[in-house]
Amino acid sequence: MEKRKDNEEANNSLVLFSALNKDIADVLVFLENEENQKSLDKDEVENLKLKMAFICTYVQLSYSNFEQFEDIMTRKRQEVENLLQPLLDDDVLTSLTSNMDDCISLYHRSYKSDATMMDEQLDFLLLNLYHLSKHHAEKIFPEVTQYEVLQNVCGNIRDFHGLIVNGCIKHETVENVLPLFQLMAERVGHFLWEDQIDEDSDEDDQNDRDSRLFQLLLKIVPTEMEVMHICYTNLKASTSAEVGRFIKKLLETSPDILREYIIQLQEHMITVIHPSTSGARNIHVMMEFLLLILSDMPKDFIHHDKLFDLLAHVGVLTREVSTLVRDLEEKLRNKEGNNQTNCATLDLLENIELLKKDLKHVYLKAPDSSQCCFPMSDGPLFMHLLHMHLNDLLDSNAYSIALIKEQIELVKQDLEFIRSFFVDAEQGLYKDIWARVLDVAYEAKDVIDSIIVRDNGLLHLIFSLPITIKKIKLIKEEISALDENIPKDRGLIVVNSPKKPVERKSLTTDKIIVGFEEETNLILRKLTSGPADLDVISITGMPGSGKTTLAYKVYNDKSVSSHFDLRAWCTVDQGCDDKKLLDTIFSQVSDSDSKLSENIDVPDKLRKQLYGKRYLIVLDDVWDTTTWDELTRPFPEAKKGSRIILTTREKEVALHGKLNTDPLDLRLLRSDESWELLEKRAFGDESCPDELLDVGKEIAENCKGLPLVADLIAGVIAGREKKRSVWLEVQSSLSSFILNSEVEVMKVIELSYDHLLHHLKPCLLYFASFPKDTSLTIYELSIYLGAEGFVGNTEMKSMEEVVKIYMDDLISSSLVICFNEIGDALNFQIHDLVHDFCLIKARKEKLFDRIQSSTPSDLLPRQINFVFDKSQNDQEHFGLNFDLFSSNKERHFGKHIYSLKINEDQLDDSLFDTFHLRHLRLLRVLFLTLSFIMVNDSLLNEICMLNHLRYLRIGTQVKYLPLSLSNLWNLEFLWLENKESTLILLPRIWDLVKLRVLSVDACSFFDMDADESILIAEDTKLENLRMLGELFIFYSEDTEDVFTRFPNLQVLSFEIEESWDYSTEQYWFPKLDCLIELEKLSVSFGSSNTNHSGSSVATNQPWDFHFPSNLKQLLLCDFPLTSDSLSTIARLPNLEELSLYDVIIQGEEWNMGEEDTFENLKFLNLRLPTLSKWEVGEESFPNLEKLKLRGCGELEEIPPSFGDIYSLKFIKIVKSPQLEDSALKIKEYAEEMRGGGELQILGQKNIPLFK
Repeated sequence: MEKRKDNEEANNSLVLFSALNKDIADVLVFLENEENQKSLDKDEVENLKLKMAFICTYVQLSYSNFEQFEDIMTRKRQEVENLLQPLLDDDVLTSLTSNMDDCISLYHRSYKSDATMMDEQLDFLLLNLYHLSKHHAEKIFPEVTQYEVLQNVCGNIRDFHGLIVNGCIKHETVENVLPLFQLMAERVGHFLWEDQIDEDSDEDDQNDRDSRLFQLLLKIVPTEMEVMHICYTNLKASTSAEVGRFIKKLLETSPDILREYIIQLQEHMITVIHPSTSGARNIHVMMEFLLLILSDMPKDFIHHDKLFDLLAHVGVLTREVSTLVRDLEEKLRNKEGNNQTNCATLDLLENIELLKKDLKHVYLKAPDSSQCCFPMSDGPLFMHLLHMHLNDLLDSNAYSIALIKEQIELVKQDLEFIRSFFVDAEQGLYKDIWARVLDVAYEAKDVIDSIIVRDNGLLHLIFSLPITIKKIKLIKEEISALDENIPKDRGLIVVNSPKKPVERKSLTTDKIIVGFEEETNLILRKLTSGPADLDVISITGMPGSGKTTLAYKVYNDKSVSSHFDLRAWCTVDQGCDDKKLLDTIFSQVSDSDSKLSENIDVPDKLRKQLYGKRYLIVLDDVWDTTTWDELTRPFPEAKKGSRIILTTREKEVALHGKLNTDPLDLRLLRSDESWELLEKRAFGDESCPDELLDVGKEIAENCKGLPLVADLIAGVIAGREKKRSVWLEVQSSLSSFILNSEVEVMKVIELSYDHLLHHLKPCLLYFASFPKDTSLTIYELSIYLGAEGFVGNTEMKSMEEVVKIYMDDLISSSLVICFNEIGDALNFQIHDLVHDFCLIKARKEKLFDRIQSSTPSDLLPRQINFVFDKSQNDQEHFGLNFDLFSSNKERHFGKHIYSLKINEDQLDDSLFDTFHLRHLRLLRVLFLTLSFIMVNDSLLNEICMLNHLRYLRIGTQVKYLPLSLSNLWNLEFLWLENKESTLILLPRIWDLVKLRVLSVDACSFFDMDADESILIAEDTKLENLRMLGELFIFYSEDTEDVFTRFPNLQVLSFEIEESWDYSTEQYWFPKLDCLIELEKLSVSFGSSNTNHSGSSVATNQPWDFHFPSNLKQLLLCDFPLTSDSLSTIARLPNLEELSLYDVIIQGEEWNMGEEDTFENLKFLNLRLPTLSKWEVGEESFPNLEKLKLRGCGELEEIPPSFGDIYSLKFIKIVKSPQLEDSALKIKEYAEEMRGGGELQILGQKNIPLFK
């Protein structure tokens, strides 16, 4: 009875639907009529067709129980009626609307969903779904690849089904696949319906939509693969024209469909299957191989007649991979063993090798031979970076590398052999071979990178890479055959790097010299007085800092010229012959004007000439210690008061030459000195007019204290009219004036740059990737340089130690400036002029660029910074550059970038759907500011496929570290901005085995709301983790166990929630003494009671502190502290810096007894403490150098005993005016006791305080 009723309902619905179908067909005929088309609006017609397709689709699918079905369908029906009202006769319109109403009303009594549609019904449904998906792909989401794939799948399935309906394909051929068509149609219909609901509600959740589309494609593309399989196995030989046209279309669309499917399958796999799962890696490697093929299909280097065979082969492998992923996922879900699946994945690797052979010999055409040309200028720098890059690739364990790991190893070994040959070769020797080496090395890098990013990767994998390896081997054999004895005791050759030494301007007596009065007097005293022994006065400083000018000033001083019997000036430069230099000195200290003959022993003649005389010799611009030793060997050391003045950019040379006097590191000009130089050059002995005074001083300020710049700008304004408008023009164009004087400025810096070892060059250039005047700490530099691949760990030294050595070398070269204020970390910076040089050089060597307004060129650098400038309206410009992130562009060099930083205003909604990162597969560094984009789940999955990433900084809203993050096993630095919630770290954190830094706005080890605790394997550790914060910690023994898993942690920051330990009647504090490497600790106490709100916190209870003995810096915030707690801190043997912020001290008194000795404390920082009385013993702070007091409103005075601390250099007082008198008394007392004015009293902004 029930079955008969269902059949009646089904028949009734068919009758109604047939009537509706006929009415709509008549309307379509009317709309397609040529005469009618002339009078109709094209857009309105398309809109009408779309709405009718929507109604027909969901009338057929009404059994699916759609949400808001009647409301939406009734509204669509009304919209159709409104559009047709002016066009149709009343009778026709009435019939159509009546049939639509009847069909919609069937929703309540529709037949069951397991009923199979008739061929004609299903064909009409597939046709309408194709039109709806096409509208989404072309009109609503035109830049979203997945919608285009949906359209193509719907189109292919509909066309294939049409062949069945038309009798071109027999039913028995497709009887197994027919049920899949209706299921696919239902799934697509559900997806598009939910899209309609989102559109109607104006609450389009892109994250949810992306997820639904992602899941839909995973479910429906296998149906497309079944169709492909049928076509290849049953229809390939068909003579039907319709079948032929369909297969041609299939060949056009299927590669993109399969490629997107595998990408989606990859991203799905990393969210559900851990990368360490047995067999998972083999599946990923096969997917990488398939994507290489599909990214190049169809291309003209594939034999056209073999294209269908290749596509079918790829389709079979894709189906096999899909099946393995599903099996693996199911077995993991059911906690079953997966040995059988793992064995099946091993067959995949064999299939790769078999298919590679077929690709070479069957499917692909061999390309024409080509030759790359090295596009940069600094070959040795490129070879150094390539060496680092290849090492990183081999160490990455990335899936894409598995296909070419052996080849990369071959390239690396052979290039290393070739590099080792070019050690200390003569200038210009083997220049032709070196040029070929650079060309083929660049070609190798381009080919390897192209395979990884799938940029013509198939062609490169099968043909280009083997050819390039052969080229490298031929050069290696050629070099091996050279019969040369080349010494191996020095660094790598700089074949094309050294430049011809810059000719110096002759030092003329009319040169205007200003500034450095103190330095001048100091050197004059050293020259004309002091011991009779020979002494060396060294002047060091950065290029253009005035070393030569100062030396010249004292050299020509009357007191000096009258003091010495003999004087000589020798400009050394690079590459000068020692004999010629000594000859130059001899000619100045002897009476003879004639040059010495070749056979004369010049050093001996010079020694005899100087012997018994008081001599002064200036050696200007000495570059290395060897040259210094050769030049000074003839200088006698008789006790006559002789002196040598040495100028050098290399501090190492100055220290090597030191006898008695310490080298003078020349400071930069003060603003008033720069202005004095400008004024004298512009006005001579006259004064500057008042109207030019302010702009003139601003110009002087912008010279940044570098005498060479000040001198150049002085020359510019001296030759111009003395008008305010002219000087304002100079001020606004200051940087261009400097850059236009390239010979005078840039080549001076280039001399120092060329003298650097190759591993130091990228470290120096990297400073220019930041804005001018940016200072960086060792810690920051180690993060950035390590992430970029410019610095690596060594077996004996950490990355921080290596970077410190590199910075010392750059400081020694006078190209980097170091600031070391007490209480602050070492800061490193480059002068603005050096910054200009580095930016030009970095762009030339394709290291990095800052993109603001211009579209990037084809050959992009390895690092790109997008910088938003509101004054330039750069959001518009960013849109111009957006093809870098579009996955639709077939080939662009943006794929090859290693580092991407975007500091833009919020991404426009219209661009959000097109923002993709999946194709930037070489990325090591990714920094997307939270102001630019909040990373959703879909984009996060894309990011987690970039398994070369070392540095990741993004904003996200996830609560747990996702499983997909386990795919980033090379990640070393992770910053997450998650302002909405506390991020739960466990258990995913253990998968990031290389992680060095983890910084999150708020994170916790455990989810305190979870029912089950997380079990941690006994041997689980993060050996590389150095920094962790900002943690939220609760009273838990498990927390202390987790800390033991970070044995090398150096920096830790956390907030501890108020937790009273009833067993000890103390505040609980985690035992941190297991962290034996910890040096810096910052802790906040998360009590609801603070000292600013009438605290009721128990301040009379001690903390059970367990600090590691190695601790050097400690910051406590909002803590209630007893005298016992403070005594515990005082006993830390290595503590150098202590900061107490908003602390509540018991009884508001800190009475320090004899046992309270901070043995090695150098910096004490108190901010807003509850402290009114403070007693300090004589030995409480024996090594204190700086005391900073801020907001100490209740403290009456600074303890006088601070005056007895001889090491104290600064007392800084901020917002505590009542302490200024006691501080000045301490200064007065200290000056009486030790003499001099070493102790400074500073106020806000470091302004000195006086009585």
